[in-house]
Amino acid sequence: MTLEFRDIGLRQGNFSLQANMSLRRGGRYAVIGASGSGKSTLLSLVGGFLTPDQGGLVWDGQNITDLAPGQRPVSMLFQHHNLFPHLTVKQNIGMGLRPDLRLSRTQQDQVTRVLDQVGLAGMQERRPGALSGGQQSRVALARVLLRARPLLLLDEPFAALGPALKAEMLALLSRIAADTGATVLMVTHDPADARSFAPDTVLVDEGRVHPPCPTGPLLDNPPPGLRAYLG
Repeated sequence: MTLEFRDIGLRQGNFSLQANMSLRRGGRYAVIGASGSGKSTLLSLVGGFLTPDQGGLVWDGQNITDLAPGQRPVSMLFQHHNLFPHLTVKQNIGMGLRPDLRLSRTQQDQVTRVLDQVGLAGMQERRPGALSGGQQSRVALARVLLRARPLLLLDEPFAALGPALKAEMLALLSRIAADTGATVLMVTHDPADARSFAPDTVLVDEGRVHPPCPTGPLLDNPPPGLRAYLG
C-alpha cells in the first residue's frame, strides 16, 4: 500500500507547489525545508484542507483527492495540539473516537488503555491547563493512537519542548508508529529530529517536493538550498 502524489500542482497567489512521488505504507518520513517552502502546504493537501489544481492523491489504490478531511484515513497533530481547555484529559482523548463523547463501555475501556500506553494513567480527570507541555503532547498522541488512522501527519508537534523531553516524545511516537503500522509524515526544522525519527526525508525546496531519500546522506551532504537553511 502506498500514498501516491500523481503530478500534483497547486497554486496560491504567487506560490506554487509541485509533487510527484510515492510513499510506502508504514514508512516514517521527515519533511524538511526552508520557511515558506511549502512543507505545511504539503500536509494540508494530504489532510484535505487544500485541493490541488491538477493531479491527484491516491491511497491504497483509492483516489482521495476530493474527499473531505473527515473522510480521509488521516490524523493530524499540530504544535499546539488542539486540546480543548474545558474538557478533561479523558474527554479530549475520547473525542478521537466520538466527537459527541457518547462512549460505550468498550470505548471507555479503550481510552483507559491508551492513557496507560502513553504514561498518563491516573490523570484522566485533569484539564490541559494543569498539565506540563510534555503531558499535553502525550494527550494529543493518545488521541491520535485511539483514532488508529493509517496516515499520521505532524506539523512540528514538539518544537516547543526542550531537547530531553523532545527526544522522549519522538521515541514514544516511534513506538506508536511501529504498533499501528501508520505512515508518518513529520514536518520539522530540526535535522536532529529527522535523524532520530525518520529513516527517509522529503525535501521541500521553493515549492518543489522531492521524492524521499535516506535521511543521513541528505543531511550529511545537503543541496545548496537546504545547506543555506540549515546553516
